[in-house]
Amino acid sequence: MVVNREGPILVEGPIEVVGDDGTTMRSDRFAVAICTCRRSRAYPWCDISHRRRKSAGTAEDRPDGRQPQEGEEEPRP
Repeated sequence: MVVNREGPILVEGPIEVVGDDGTTMRSDRFAVAICTCRRSRAYPWCDISHRRRKSAGTAEDRPDGRQPQEGEEEPRP
């Protein structure tokens, strides 16, 4: 298992995850990313929604100079 402060928990599979309500979800993949931020639409599996952040910086931080919109994905280097 690999824990990343800014992202999901990576687990070698296959694995079973038991949800809060007692449901069991199974993945037969060789490696699985478990969501820790609860932003994933495929929860408990990570869909990289953690890469988005509420504040995408200021206009000066952006290469195009425009103001970020709420929920907008941050620019990649």
